[in-house]
Amino acid sequence: MSNAPTRSPEDAAARADTVDAVIVGAGFSGIYMLYRLREVGLSVRVIEAASGVGGTWYWNCYPGSRCDVKSLTYSYSWSDELQQEWQWTSEYATQPEILRYMNHVTDRFDLRRDMQFDTRVTAAAFDEEQSRWRIDTDRGERLSAKYCIMATGCISRPLLPQYEGLDSFEGEWYHTGLWPHEEVDFAGKRVAVIGTGSSGIQAIPVIAQQAAHLTVFQRTPNFSIPAWDGPLDPAEEREIKANYAALRSQACETSTGLPEEFREAYALEATPEERAREFKARWEAGGFPFLFAYSDLLTDRQANELAAEFVRNKIRARVNDPEVAGLLCPDDHPFGTKRLCVDTDYYETYNRDNVTLVSLKRSPIEAITPTGVRTTDAEFELDAIVFATGFDTMTGTLFAIDIRGRGGVALKDKWLAGPRAYLGVGTAGFPNLFTITGPGSPSVISNMMVSIEQHVDWMTECIEYLEAHGLASIEPTLEAEDEWVEHVNEAAEETLFVEASSWYVGANVPGKPRVFAPYVGGAAKYRQKCEEVAANGYEGFALVAQSS
Repeated sequence: MSNAPTRSPEDAAARADTVDAVIVGAGFSGIYMLYRLREVGLSVRVIEAASGVGGTWYWNCYPGSRCDVKSLTYSYSWSDELQQEWQWTSEYATQPEILRYMNHVTDRFDLRRDMQFDTRVTAAAFDEEQSRWRIDTDRGERLSAKYCIMATGCISRPLLPQYEGLDSFEGEWYHTGLWPHEEVDFAGKRVAVIGTGSSGIQAIPVIAQQAAHLTVFQRTPNFSIPAWDGPLDPAEEREIKANYAALRSQACETSTGLPEEFREAYALEATPEERAREFKARWEAGGFPFLFAYSDLLTDRQANELAAEFVRNKIRARVNDPEVAGLLCPDDHPFGTKRLCVDTDYYETYNRDNVTLVSLKRSPIEAITPTGVRTTDAEFELDAIVFATGFDTMTGTLFAIDIRGRGGVALKDKWLAGPRAYLGVGTAGFPNLFTITGPGSPSVISNMMVSIEQHVDWMTECIEYLEAHGLASIEPTLEAEDEWVEHVNEAAEETLFVEASSWYVGANVPGKPRVFAPYVGGAAKYRQKCEEVAANGYEGFALVAQSS
């Protein structure tokens, strides 16, 4: 962890309570947003609930936490000096290394002085008379800002299951998304991990090496592709850095924001031998590019099943016990329609003598007891429980803040049936409220770094436009918003994504509306649409002049 100094809430509170912009969140998007707005001369305050920068990489410091996008791609591109000088140590950066990087960027560009930590925004209300936002914090402060920018992240509100008896558990329990920053020692302990999504798949192999015994409670198995992670090859790094400009530009022109693009070939048109060779090569390369083997994998059920069965056969080959292997083979959703996991020795972990897999489909959890977990047919004595149960994604963190627009309308009331936003950057009735990688943008379907930079740059240029033209506010029109929401839904319906009960549609949160939140039409296509909107004087937005 970084030992970089943090500015105390008391010091920050002593500063002016009226600024041009308030940014909520100091993750990757908040850091870059601050840099850009300060660059164009605005006064800015960043409010962050944590004790330091990092966002998701501050909180998710569980064992095995690392990025599932390669480090040389999952990094800022806006400073060539920065991307040339920073030395990543592995193909896929670990959480501690990413956090060191974020602290380095913050201090290298002197951004910390405009950040306020250990402070949570509780409410934000638009003052129609003043055309300004009133932002309240849990420190009793009230800030006034022309622009309110939500850099709160898409996957940042941990979801704790409501199991009966959790408060009675006498051991230790943790959530992967709220991991303590001091060391957690599982040596000699009986540990349970509940959940086998991305964080569970990363944590399970590491915890299994520490614990006396590990019991994994799995509700639904997920597809995972090996990362084949290792130290970054210096020659590869030199080659990439020598061609960084071209590679970054290429990433911006793909549908995923990754340098690799879907092949134009169709799986159903290839011979079995051709498919076998292609899938084998993709498996041996590892990671997300497996999805890019054929362009019909996410649109054609038959083509998808060919890839799915290839991966299932790999799982069966990696797990010694056929019954356990069967439980780990997904069969309830098309391949890649839930977030594809990228692992290091995940399936091999089930070959260890100290690891047990429990299927919650066969035997659901009835309660947490003082001594462990009780399912419908067994009791498990435990010393520690790790909840790898995910997040209330896309809207959860926004709804945790009482955000109110024109007429005092609450955002969570407007979005009661699902999020409604234009381009994912703003919503009608909430002037000068920007949502970085919000619902209706590529966000979690893309390389987040590319989407973050694209959004921050677009928003900065939009704010510059408002300031240069003496405009008081900007907000989407209802017509443009409705058309975009319809387009987002239509794009999703053309894919297999809608067939999965995933967190993309909020299926992991009881009672949450089933709406496919991200835009799957492609990051490059989306970028082009945003550029056209700006070039046409912010078409689809209502611009209001300053009152005289």
